[in-house]
Amino acid sequence: MLKLLNPYFFSRFTARLVPILLCMLILSLTFGLYQALIVSPADYQQGEMVKMMYIHVPAAWMSLTIYSFIAVCSLINLVWNTKLSYLLAIAAAVPGAAFALITLVTGSLWGKPIWGAWWVWDARLTSMLILLILYLSYLAVVNSGDNISRAEKPAAVIALIGFINVPIVKFSVDIWYSLHQPASVLRLGSPTIHSSMLLPLMLMFISFICYFLLILFIRTQILLNQLKLNRMLR
Repeated sequence: MLKLLNPYFFSRFTARLVPILLCMLILSLTFGLYQALIVSPADYQQGEMVKMMYIHVPAAWMSLTIYSFIAVCSLINLVWNTKLSYLLAIAAAVPGAAFALITLVTGSLWGKPIWGAWWVWDARLTSMLILLILYLSYLAVVNSGDNISRAEKPAAVIALIGFINVPIVKFSVDIWYSLHQPASVLRLGSPTIHSSMLLPLMLMFISFICYFLLILFIRTQILLNQLKLNRMLR
């Protein structure tokens, strides 16, 4: 793993992986949208509005996973002082914040016809809003100066402190009374969701993962090139 955090090996590895990820993204997204919008049935209570789930739920999973990834990269950066792990964390922050925002927006659009309100200060919704704020705070610290290298250690510390919110988001519906439904896929025991809905849900999740990895590799390579350019200009 530490070998992959070497910029040379990372560039070679990602150059081979990007075309594969692009093909996987196109296939999984195409098949996932077909299954979600055409094949999967409407819910007997929510009707066609239930199909908001195929965007909302994978986006929520991604926002939690990406912040966990940022925290791991930050820990590696603090322990082994690897510059690439810091760049990976920076590159992941923007798509992570975007997924958190998508989760909140789609949740509001889904919640209005079901709950009768665009927003409630529900435990899950509030902790997800805090997660978005943590993403934005991390990006603000990274971009606070004229050189992202100066924010390396403060950004890592902030990311690790903010990780406390990730399990709060995940288990908020189990700890506190919540309007939000409990977990039906990522839970102890087998999923409670029907296979006709589980298949498109997982396909959309796979497509989101592929999209994130593509953005991550491309943004990290851009950051590496910028650092090299800055060194050449000094």
